[in-house]
This record gives sequence, structure tokens and C-alpha cells, in this order.
Amino acid sequence: MNDKRSVSFASALFTVGGVFAVFLVWIAASAIVDNAMLLPSPAATFSALTSLLTERASLLSIGATILRLVAALAGATLLGLSAGVAAGLVDGVYRFLRPVVTVLRTVPVISIVVIVLIVFGFSSTPYVITFLMIFPLVFQAAADGIRRIDPELVDVYRLEDDTVLGGLRYCYMPLIASDVRTALLQSAGLGVKVLVMAEYLAQTPSSIGNALYLAKVELDFATVFAWTALLVLMAAAIEAAVRRRAARVPRENASMSVKRSETD
Repeated sequence: MNDKRSVSFASALFTVGGVFAVFLVWIAASAIVDNAMLLPSPAATFSALTSLLTERASLLSIGATILRLVAALAGATLLGLSAGVAAGLVDGVYRFLRPVVTVLRTVPVISIVVIVLIVFGFSSTPYVITFLMIFPLVFQAAADGIRRIDPELVDVYRLEDDTVLGGLRYCYMPLIASDVRTALLQSAGLGVKVLVMAEYLAQTPSSIGNALYLAKVELDFATVFAWTALLVLMAAAIEAAVRRRAARVPRENASMSVKRSETD
């Protein structure tokens, strides 16, 4: 127990040290440039961030962007996981969907944004773009995770339960949980970046992307940096939530298995 606490403390210490180093470099660079138009100081950025968090319009933009991100993440996770599981279990489905996923992962984001803007219009673009960027990550993680499972493990489970739903719930999903967690952690930061970029290009009303555009037009770079810092905090918060939820899943699965074995 003491060893675990020492490792946790050391990890936290290194994290704090890394953040502190970034601020030192920022302060030094701001002093060297000595031009708030080019590189605002941390103090100016913090002041702008405080203003953002106390203005009603900014809070509405933050809330709207978070809702769009949650909707896109939920849709991409649900469909990506479903399609990935199907592709992992059925080779024909994998071969059918793999070219589509490959295209989505290799085509430049800006090209997809332009196409989606033309096809779906400005209001739907942030949702569609974010979905298209996250879906391949979740799909590939689920499909590859299932295809890597040792067939002997599946055969052993089938001796106890040969139902499809039981296999998915108690065999396949627990075994691919780590792969899906990694994909979701990658999706958190990617989703924030892609969504705000789509909002910026589509000029979505009540959005962080539109607020960034207006701050750039007004040459208010302290506010631009403040929005950027807020986006970093948002991505970190989403990643922390995913990690916490992923840590609970193994315990929940273990308790389910114990209850199931007691019932049997």
C-alpha cells in the first residue's frame, strides 16, 4: 500500500512539475516577445479566462459546445462499438467496413469538413465531423480487440453459456474493455479539437469555435489563449471521467461474475 502511495505521489509530483515548467517557458517567452498582441502573458490570459467564466454569453457557448461534444461522442461510441463487435465476430462485416474506416482515417480533416459543409449544411457540420473522426477509433479498437481474443478462452466460456448476449456481456466486452478505453481516451482530446474546428469553420452560433473566431477578428489574443486553456481543461476533464468510469467497469464485471457463479 505504501509503495502504491509513493508511486502515486511521485506521478502527481512529476505532473505538477511539467505544468510548472510550461508556465515558466510561457512567462519567459512572453517577457522576451514583450507584445501582448503576439503572446499574452499568463496573467492576462487568466484575467481573460475569469471574464469568460463570468459572462452569460460565454457560459452559453461552453454549454452548447459540451452538449454537441457529448452527443457526437455518444453516437460515435455506440455505433462504433456495435459495428466493431460485429466486424470482430463476422469476417465478412470486417472486410466490408474496413475500407470505409480506412478512408475516414486517411482523408485530411479539412477535406472532410468542406465536403460535410456542402452536403449537410452549417448547423449539422460539427456533429457529423466529430462523429466521423471518432467512429474509426472506436470501431478499430473493438474489432481488433475481438479478433485478438484467444479462441480457447471463448470455447471455455461457451461450455457454460452459449448464448450471444451472454457471450457479449460476460466474455467479449470484458476482454476488449482496455482497447475500448484507450480509444475513448484518444477520442476525448480529438473530439474537442475537431468539434471546435468545425464550429470555427461553420460559424456555429453559441459555440466556442465561433467565440474564438470573434476574438481573433477583434485581435483579442488574450481571449484566444483563454479559450484555448479552457479547451485543454475540458479535454482533461473528459479524459479523467473516462478513466474513472473505465476503472469501475472491471469491478462491476467482477461483482456480476461472482453473483452469476453464486446463482449457478
